[in-house]
Amino acid sequence: MTDIRARERTLVLLRHAKAEQPGTGPDVDRRLTARGHVDAAAAGAWLARHRLLPDVVLCSAARRTRQTWHDVALGMTGPPPEGGPAGTSPVVRHEAAAYEAHPRDLLGLLRTVDPGAGTVLLVAHNPGISLLSALLDPERADPDGLRTTDLVVHRTAGPWSDLTPGSTVITHRHTARG
Repeated sequence: MTDIRARERTLVLLRHAKAEQPGTGPDVDRRLTARGHVDAAAAGAWLARHRLLPDVVLCSAARRTRQTWHDVALGMTGPPPEGGPAGTSPVVRHEAAAYEAHPRDLLGLLRTVDPGAGTVLLVAHNPGISLLSALLDPERADPDGLRTTDLVVHRTAGPWSDLTPGSTVITHRHTARG
């Protein structure tokens, strides 16, 4: 029997794709641009090619992050070599608390993930998602933070509930462009 506490876990942080400029409506309702849709699908294809298919998706409830996740999911299920089979559907949680969240708030959300989940994808906003990446691995984090459709892969040996500052290692970075 495999000890769930000893199994390596993968956390993929994704900053939402390119969104339209702020306008007259609420910021939470901003949509992706055409480029954003294409880039998000490219992010999904990259995840599929690298076998980083999520068991759980934590997604901000903002429109642009929900659209990003939708297009990532489409990119993951595309025909090879663009994408690949996504396997079973992940559990998707649209989290209002991830919108305009501070890094410790995002860390708190991650600690609530089912202990059996091996790979988690967090789709959120700057500056919180960039600061979370730096909090989790201060030595390897990009000092410029995450750009739109940037993916940062963190690995950790402990359970999600034990995530703490400095407890992960960044193993990959990728800026998805379609």
